[in-house]
Parts: sequence; structure tokens; C-alpha cells
Amino acid sequence: MTDSIKPNYEQLKITDLHAFYGESHILHGIDMLVRRGELVTLLGRNGSGRSTTLKSIMNMVGNRTGSIMINGRETISTQAHHIARLGVGYCPEERGIFSSLNVEENLMLPPTVRSGGMSLDEIYDMFPNLYERRFSQGTRLSGGEQQMLAMARILRTGANLLLLDEITEGLAPVIVQKLAEVLIKLKEKGLTIVLVEQNFRFAAPLADRHYLMEHGQIVEEIQASELAQKQDLLNTYLGV
Repeated sequence: MTDSIKPNYEQLKITDLHAFYGESHILHGIDMLVRRGELVTLLGRNGSGRSTTLKSIMNMVGNRTGSIMINGRETISTQAHHIARLGVGYCPEERGIFSSLNVEENLMLPPTVRSGGMSLDEIYDMFPNLYERRFSQGTRLSGGEQQMLAMARILRTGANLLLLDEITEGLAPVIVQKLAEVLIKLKEKGLTIVLVEQNFRFAAPLADRHYLMEHGQIVEEIQASELAQKQDLLNTYLGV
């Protein structure tokens, strides 16, 4: 995909997605659409199927049926490493950094999946904490620094569709605010972001749209402009 593609281009389109772990039926007919440059959240309580939706996009669950179109290409039968090469970056909840390597070594590891990946200088400009800790081993980083490093590694690859799973969990408010600033910058660069987030107050001002999930289904799609009028609904499903 080139930068000449219009902003309303459908970068991710999911139709009637079902996902299974063994005999457990986790997702029950998910339909969702994410346009290029949007930041969309998946909201819901633990166990609602949000993380499984991200893993399903990456073909990291036991079995999937339905349709997942990425940049207009059907990927329901595509292997995970080929999905990554379509420009999809996945940041799992467990972060997955190499603890025996220092920050800069971690940043140099990921392969380039497409042009447009950020240089080290650009990464350090966006994450000054990582520059200060660039020679520190992964084991010596705080939780917030590990999360920044996990995100930064994806940005090095050139991915322009980011799947981010609970990036603020357990982090101090000052780090959460820094991550919010980073997401705003990434949106300004034209990146597309799907954000699984428990912290609604973090997600609400950032997102263009919210998909509300319950029991492996999307029960509501809420535009940013509708948040105030749908507060009771959010309280019911999220307890916010």
C-alpha cells in the first residue's frame, strides 16, 4: 500500500469472524471495519474476546472462520509472519522483549516488513526514556520502559497497522500520559491503530470509534461524538 491511498481506505475489514481455542468457541461472528488513519478501540471486560480478536487478526489462535481483509487482501488462511509483512504490527500484553539484550539491541532486531520504518533517531525522539536507557538490559527496565520498547520495536519495522493489547496495564499515570502523547503522534503520521484497552479514561479522548465487546461479540459501535449520550451503556458494560 502506498501513501497515495485515500484516508478513508478500508485497511482492516472483518466479517463474521469466529475463533476457537480447541473446542472452545471464543468469538461469535465479529464484524468490524477500521479505515486508514483511524484509532479504534475494543472495549469490554476481561474475557469478552478483545485480545482474541487481535490474535485472530494475526492468525495466532487455534482456528478461525470468516473473513479478515487487510489492505484489500483476504488473510483468513495466511500465516502470521506473512500477515506481519502486510504492514501489521502486533504488541501483545506480555510485551515479549528480549531481557538479555539492551534497549538498542532490541531495537535493531526486528526485520523491515515495509518501507517507512522509523530510524533510531526518530524512535529516541519519540521515546526519550529509551535514549537514556539505550545501553540498559531489558531486565533493568521499568514496566513503562518495557512497554515503550515493545511499541518502538514495531515502529522500526515499518508497520502501519498497529494492534496494541493493554499497553497501559499496571503503569504509572505519568507513563500512561506519555503513551497517550505517542499515540496522538502516530495518528498524526497516518498510522492505523486498533487498541484493546481496559483504561477507558485513557482511550476515550484518543479514539475515533469504540467497539464494545461482550461474550465474544460486538454489542455496540460508538462514535467519539456519542460518548456522552451513551454513558449509561458504557457504565453497564464497563463499570466506568
